[in-house]
Amino acid sequence: MVDMGKSYGGFHFKAAFTLAEPGITVVFGPSGAGKTTLLNLLAGLSQPDWGFIRYQERTFFDAAKKLFVPPEKRRLSCVFQESRLFSHFSVRNNLLFPARFGGRPLEPGSFDRVVELLGLEGLLDRRTITLSGGEAQRVAIGRALLAKGQLLLMDEPLSSLDRERKTELLGYIAAIPQRFGTPTLYVTHAEDELERLADRVLTIEGGQCHLLSRHEFFNSQLPLAG
Repeated sequence: MVDMGKSYGGFHFKAAFTLAEPGITVVFGPSGAGKTTLLNLLAGLSQPDWGFIRYQERTFFDAAKKLFVPPEKRRLSCVFQESRLFSHFSVRNNLLFPARFGGRPLEPGSFDRVVELLGLEGLLDRRTITLSGGEAQRVAIGRALLAKGQLLLMDEPLSSLDRERKTELLGYIAAIPQRFGTPTLYVTHAEDELERLADRVLTIEGGQCHLLSRHEFFNSQLPLAG
């Protein structure tokens, strides 16, 4: 569960909802609404002013108890707008980084499943500086999946791609819950991504959050905010 808030520069953000059931929860709203603020607070990249963040059996933040778990101890996986790959590593070594250096051993067969899902077979021995934008984001998604986070956070990972690459990657992302069972929070302001991916929709407008089922969202009178 999440019940927290943060204020900065005259902007007041508040969120209260149950965090990430199985499937994809699309965090949807216009630019500046607070979508990235939410992911940064969940990931531990920023700290709320009050409240708490709990996921499954763990508490990541509790203001009353002065508890703050740092990002590296939250066991969450993140994909950002930029791929943030290690340019001096091959694709293979980028994918294996969480297991080799992050203390997250691979489950048997997981590397092959990720490579197959994301179509990375022909890229494994290439340096990441030679990859296209779409290829690099596929590697970033693969690395996040292999990090075995309890929750996958994706912050507008397709925003810099052209329509063809974006359409291709949407298919890969849509398959993640069924193939890996990893609950996902996916931030976007793009209507096509919302319609393609959402099992639930967490709308954010002016720093206020509302969690709806897919049916509730698309059958409500709420206008699309993207």
